[in-house]
Amino acid sequence: MTKVVDGVSFHVDEGEAICIVGESGSGKSVTSLSVMRLVEFENGQIDGDVRFLGEDLAKKKGSEMRKIRGKEMSMIFQEPLTALNPVFTIGKQITEAIHFHEKVTKSEALTRAEKLLAQVGLSDTKTRLKQYPHELSGGMRQRVMIAIALACEPKLLIADEPTTALDVTIEAQILELLRSLREERKMSLMLITHDIGVAYEMSDRLIIMYAGKIVEEGKTSDIFDTPHHPYTKALLRSVPSMDGERGVPLYSIPGSIPSLHDMPVGCRFASRCDFVTEKCIQTEPSMEETAVGSVACWHSEKVAKSEVTV
Repeated sequence: MTKVVDGVSFHVDEGEAICIVGESGSGKSVTSLSVMRLVEFENGQIDGDVRFLGEDLAKKKGSEMRKIRGKEMSMIFQEPLTALNPVFTIGKQITEAIHFHEKVTKSEALTRAEKLLAQVGLSDTKTRLKQYPHELSGGMRQRVMIAIALACEPKLLIADEPTTALDVTIEAQILELLRSLREERKMSLMLITHDIGVAYEMSDRLIIMYAGKIVEEGKTSDIFDTPHHPYTKALLRSVPSMDGERGVPLYSIPGSIPSLHDMPVGCRFASRCDFVTEKCIQTEPSMEETAVGSVACWHSEKVAKSEVTV
């Protein structure tokens, strides 16, 4: 069996927004699916604990998890066109979650669904309830997904790349919507993204993942001010700047994430790192505390003191 995510440990406080950042293949989505206990539907398994409100979800039966998903914790998936059922109306898909978790009448569920659609910024809500996913734009479908996720007022909302398929204008609207809903409902938000700019705007705390492991964690502002891991620093250098010199190519991290079937012995980022030494190649670093968080790097202090262009 291939170990996709290895030794990942983090927490989300009540009302807090955390963001898990990393390139494709870093293990971000698998981590979120593991929290929801959905990874098992992809032939995966969890070795360890997933604690939520004092209970270990990893030990819950399938029937117990169905009572938690959608009620206590919900998830917004990457692509709403594939996540929504094409043969059911929007109203049916929103009220389904409400009926499953709460004893309400059909009329009460529809009234709540209509209010949810209005809350997520959709107009003409009565018409929307009767429409099918293919009749809506990408931005509208994503708002419907958010409405479904919020239907039973979860304490934790997981958003896995919620703006990947959207244009820049709609992306900004969706992110602002998530921010305002979190503050209004005082719920926790776990956002998965590869976009470091989105992470800066949306999170209180950052978790940087690379090749299935967490390599740096800390307050968002602290990590942006003083990154301690070479990968974090490289991600920040990759962000386009408005005052960047014209004609100069944008920075990109050389190489690629190592294969899950052939992980290096030492640091997994060593082959792409500007600070690599023999120790990095031979021995894998463990997470250690820093002045602003924690990091897995043998040369974190040197990295922190080096210059970075953002």
